[in-house]
Amino acid sequence: MDNIKEIANRLVSFDKGILAADASVNTMNKRFKAVDVEETEEMRRQYRELLLTTGGIEDYLNGVILFDETIRQNTSDGTPLVEVVKHKEIIPGIKVDSGTVDLLGSPGEKITEGLEGLNARLKEYFGMGARFAKWRAVIAIGDSIPTDVAIRENAKVLAKYALACHEEGLVPMVEPEVLLDGTHSIERAEEVVIKTLNIVFDELKNAQVDISGVLLKSSMVLPGKDSGQIKTPEEIAEATIRAFKQSVPDELPGIVFLSGGQNPKEATLNLNAIKKLGLQPWKLTFSYSRALQEPVLEAWKGESEHTVKAQEFFLKRLKLNQLALKGEYDPVMEL
Repeated sequence: MDNIKEIANRLVSFDKGILAADASVNTMNKRFKAVDVEETEEMRRQYRELLLTTGGIEDYLNGVILFDETIRQNTSDGTPLVEVVKHKEIIPGIKVDSGTVDLLGSPGEKITEGLEGLNARLKEYFGMGARFAKWRAVIAIGDSIPTDVAIRENAKVLAKYALACHEEGLVPMVEPEVLLDGTHSIERAEEVVIKTLNIVFDELKNAQVDISGVLLKSSMVLPGKDSGQIKTPEEIAEATIRAFKQSVPDELPGIVFLSGGQNPKEATLNLNAIKKLGLQPWKLTFSYSRALQEPVLEAWKGESEHTVKAQEFFLKRLKLNQLALKGEYDPVMEL
């Protein structure tokens, strides 16, 4: 466990974040379609190569979460993408859940699958260089949901996954995402985040998972995107830290934020406000996907002649979020 704990701490240190480059084939194809990029494995490979070969990303990233397809792909010169990551002294990670299905008897709620054969897959990924993994559960807010049953069942699955990771030598990143979709208030979101995280850590402890070798990937506490409620970054930051202090054990090494539907500027603004609240019992950093990649994909659009410009956009977003980790970001820097 000592090595697992060391890696967990490295992943959230040095004012650096974690790139979530683990979007599924379906998700990547949707993003490609939106910018008129051909929806093929080769184009996905080229795009991931663009991200991972960008010069200097090691100054801003401790880790990168890969997808099964990506960890098996090579650059155009034949170098495995995972080796590109390792050469930059960035820690490779891997998404290991297989997505969500409807939770029986609970309309509007989901359960995440992927436990079958998990240990064998984790063993293979470890052999390929992965040193941490990620599993996402989704918690929706709506009329009469989330139910305690849905939160508890997802938490039990997260605990089984975390235990399997430790058995195979990987740091488990547990991600119980409280979705932004809906009309709920920030107050309701805070209640749900507190309840969800308390149940998740209860199940982790019931399964005798060593919390000091786990990372949490969490939503910020935000009003539903259709609520009409406007909150300042400072109010979001206070609600988020307040929720964590009521639910996250001090022995957890760190919390990484997902952007969860926020645009790039919003995600950076809110991260900056959170960090301005000062030191917390756990290290805090970002693990963004779209909030880092949206401008990159729009600049690239599948055209090789746009690669350098797209990589410049990527570095800029990384730099702005690193400044946010120091509480030094200002929106004028976007210009």
